[in-house]
Amino acid sequence: MDWVELAGVLPESVVDGPGLRFVIFTQGCPHRCKGCHNRHTWEPGGGKMYAADELFEQIRANPLLKGITLSGGEPFSQSAPLAGLARRVRDKGMDVICYSGYTWEYLTGHLNGRGNFQELLGVTDYLVDGPFVEELRNFKLPFRGSSNQRIIDVKQSLEQGVIVPAAWGR
Repeated sequence: MDWVELAGVLPESVVDGPGLRFVIFTQGCPHRCKGCHNRHTWEPGGGKMYAADELFEQIRANPLLKGITLSGGEPFSQSAPLAGLARRVRDKGMDVICYSGYTWEYLTGHLNGRGNFQELLGVTDYLVDGPFVEELRNFKLPFRGSSNQRIIDVKQSLEQGVIVPAAWGR
């Protein structure tokens, strides 16, 4: 059984991506962005361990969910167990959004050399990339906090070899 350390979950949200979403807040973040609204998620070991199977059962129990959102902390710090969960969610016809302080360029540049980035990125439908930059904060942007962050259609971007913005994030 896969385990993941979380700061918590939000069973229903409409502010963490389009549609009704189950939000998973991971524990542990190396980015420590100035102005972060999830500072309590920074320290590894400060959360609670959750079984991926139990999370999946909670997700599956709500037929109104469009998908899940992996937030943080930094989801790519726990990419292996989250990739397994995300794969199961997608197999049920739901989508996966992942927020990361890493940029697309960093993640795709380290696909073969660091922690299962490839596995999690491969089961992510949409990536909100880049650190939160307080000086670039913009409350008018859909589903992100600062103007440097992009909402990327992962499948299209991997297929085309260039960043393809998600239609709903423009």
